[in-house]
Amino acid sequence: MSEIFQKKLADLDIALTENQINQFDRYYELLIEWNKVMNLTGITEYEEVIEKHFVDSLSLVKIIDIHKIDTIIDIGTGAGFPGIPLKIAFPHVKVTLLDSLNKRINFLNEVIGQLGLEDIHTIHGRAEDFARKENYRESYDLCVSRAVANLSTLSEYCLPYVKLSGSFIPYKSGDIDAEVNESKTAIKILGGKLSDIVKFQLPGSDISRSLLKIDKHKNTGKKFPRKAGLPSKEPIK
Repeated sequence: MSEIFQKKLADLDIALTENQINQFDRYYELLIEWNKVMNLTGITEYEEVIEKHFVDSLSLVKIIDIHKIDTIIDIGTGAGFPGIPLKIAFPHVKVTLLDSLNKRINFLNEVIGQLGLEDIHTIHGRAEDFARKENYRESYDLCVSRAVANLSTLSEYCLPYVKLSGSFIPYKSGDIDAEVNESKTAIKILGGKLSDIVKFQLPGSDISRSLLKIDKHKNTGKKFPRKAGLPSKEPIK
């Protein structure tokens, strides 16, 4: 693993063991290997993957103390970001990865097996469906998502998974002020409250990122999330 990666992680106050570094290396190899036969990422250059996937995923530490987190669910995880990097760097957390595409789930299962990760499992399905299941609803300390969706829609996908006093943290890029303003009603209706926004540039780059911390202060109403498709077609306003 390159010194560049370790230097960027030092900026986040993260230090990895040799085994963890090897796990990130193997993850990169599998990502590139599987990407040849399915669309996992448009970013394949080693240093770009480090910066835009690995370091970006781990930047979560800027807004929350992950050592105090026990359970995480990653909604719309795709190729495993941010869930797998968080699991590698912080092995104590129990991680659930949810994605709607079975081919991606197969890839994630291969990564989990090859890296020897424990207390991490995958779910093939839609966020709207599993949020209604007793084993998942309001069961997690933290829900994260790098999925591309407006904040109102993403909040409806994610807040139902968060337990009371837990948090939902979406990863956002670009100017988010208008989007945050437009989502205030949805966040409130879903039982959340925006408690913090951290805007920053990825270490050693000019890539702007924002992390939002939305705390769960009341239970999400039983009618949410609405049936599959509605949160994206008709966001709560």
